[in-house]
Parts: sequence; structure tokens; C-alpha cells
Amino acid sequence: MNHLLERQTAIFEAKREVSRKPIYLDTETTGLEGTDQIIEICVLDHDGTVLIDSLVKPTGPIPPDAMRIHGITNGMVKDAPPWPDLWPQVKTAIADRRVAIYNSEFDVRLMRQSHRKHQMSWEMPNDLFCCVMKLYARFYGQWDSYRGSYRWQNLEAAGRQCKIALPNAHRAHADTLLARAVLQYMAGQAR
Repeated sequence: MNHLLERQTAIFEAKREVSRKPIYLDTETTGLEGTDQIIEICVLDHDGTVLIDSLVKPTGPIPPDAMRIHGITNGMVKDAPPWPDLWPQVKTAIADRRVAIYNSEFDVRLMRQSHRKHQMSWEMPNDLFCCVMKLYARFYGQWDSYRGSYRWQNLEAAGRQCKIALPNAHRAHADTLLARAVLQYMAGQAR
């Protein structure tokens, strides 16, 4: 694998994504499993303007393990809107726009799961979403021989590697800002 070529291609793709003026999205969840749900979502416009920054009331309690990661408690979400009430606002914000997400497979899966939990149908096309994490893996270039691909870097590591002074707070707003900064950093490496 020619890392320099892959890195240049990743930079070109990042530059193209930034030029599309994407929406940025991040979520926090009750966990990582197939029945978990979104409990916080942030959507930023391409310029960093907050379009949505909301807690989400899940259908059940937040497990202690999840609370330890993001600090979102059951008390914090008790008066938050449930997913069906918030989704129309999210859908409007992202409709017909490119959506950049750090680990898009996870966040899209959790949006779908939250839809299923509320018997809602998912109608968003897959090509709407750009995975900043996979793009960054190619940019960073740490090869994983076992998997035969570039190793994914978590958001905190990517921010540190790019020397971005934004925290990875495991809260949707902070993580959305950091994902945006990582994509812009890659795009800015073009020569």
C-alpha cells in the first residue's frame, strides 16, 4: 500500500467534502449494542453554527457504564424530547445536505435503532453520510496488517495527532466541533 498516495487522496477527498459545506453530526447513546438509543444529538452547519444541540429522552434508563463515559444521567434526560419529537427537526437540518460524522456507521446505526425503537421508518439515503474517521485513517496511515486496512483512530487521538486544541468531552456538541476541525485540518494539508 502506497501511504503517500493514500494520504494525498484522503487530503483531496477531505478538501472536496469541506467544499460541499457539510452538516456535522454527533450523538451520545445508552450504549453500543443493537438495542441502544440516542440520548444526545448535535448538528452543526458547515460554519459551526449550532442547528440542533439537544438531549433525547430514551425509552428506558441509561446504564451506569454509559453514564460514566459521557456523564449524561437519567435526571438530565427526564424532561428532554423523545426521539420521535426531535427527529423532524434533525431530518430537516440534514435533508439534501452532506453529513460529516466521525464514525458515521455507528451514529447512523444508532439513529436507525432509535427509529426502530419508536416504530419509525428510516428513509435517509446512505450516500448522504461521510465518515470522517475512515477518511482520517487513510490520512494518518497506520497500517493494520491483521485487518489489511488502515487502523481507525478514535476522535480524541485524531484531535491530538492534528494538534487541535478542542477537547473530546464525549458530549455531542464538543465531539461535533472536534470532528469538524479534523476534517478541516485534513483539507488544509493540500499542497
